[in-house]
Amino acid sequence: MVTKFHTEIASLKGDVLAMGHLAQGMLQQSMIALKTQDVTLVEKIDEKKKDLADYDDRIEQKCLRLIALNQPMAKDLRTIAASMKVITNLYRIGRYGKDIAIVVPDLAGAPHIGNLVSLPHMGEVVDGMITDVMVAFEREDLAPIANILDREEVVDALRYSIFRECLTYMMEDPKNITRCTNYVMIARYLERCGDHACKIAEKVHYMVTGDRIEIR
Repeated sequence: MVTKFHTEIASLKGDVLAMGHLAQGMLQQSMIALKTQDVTLVEKIDEKKKDLADYDDRIEQKCLRLIALNQPMAKDLRTIAASMKVITNLYRIGRYGKDIAIVVPDLAGAPHIGNLVSLPHMGEVVDGMITDVMVAFEREDLAPIANILDREEVVDALRYSIFRECLTYMMEDPKNITRCTNYVMIARYLERCGDHACKIAEKVHYMVTGDRIEIR
């Protein structure tokens, strides 16, 4: 019985990791679509939102069933509880990827302003944060997220830098207002994805140590 339960816990973690791969992939593809102005990617990203929602529902049900049938304690219970929280944050990351993709067709009609005003770099930092929190979750190792707060502060700084740069472009030429407003919105979406990565890191820390922390 114990062996079967731990096999189910491992299966649960595998599902969470698969959902993480899907959510992160949606965000990655949205940034590729943005940079390359590839509108054909937008529909592909949108199609994945149902898979994302299905993962969310299926994993939640699995967690509830594991709790109800096994009455887990200590680290096993923390793993299940953390998984339920992690999938909520992964769902939001995937949805933000979809939201970024939606903007792409509106931006595809003209060259980007200011080489996308640091948005690609901001996306890379956030993507690295997501990768590392999922590695930490998989390995139950806090080392990959040791500097997550430092990277979150970089993301915050980039958001404000992008806002200021976009404001300058908008003041220089009113024709830039719509495009730069979209850039500012995308920067906000990326910042929120960074926030969700930090929330996942908090849950991983709780899962591993039993201690609750607040990263930001």
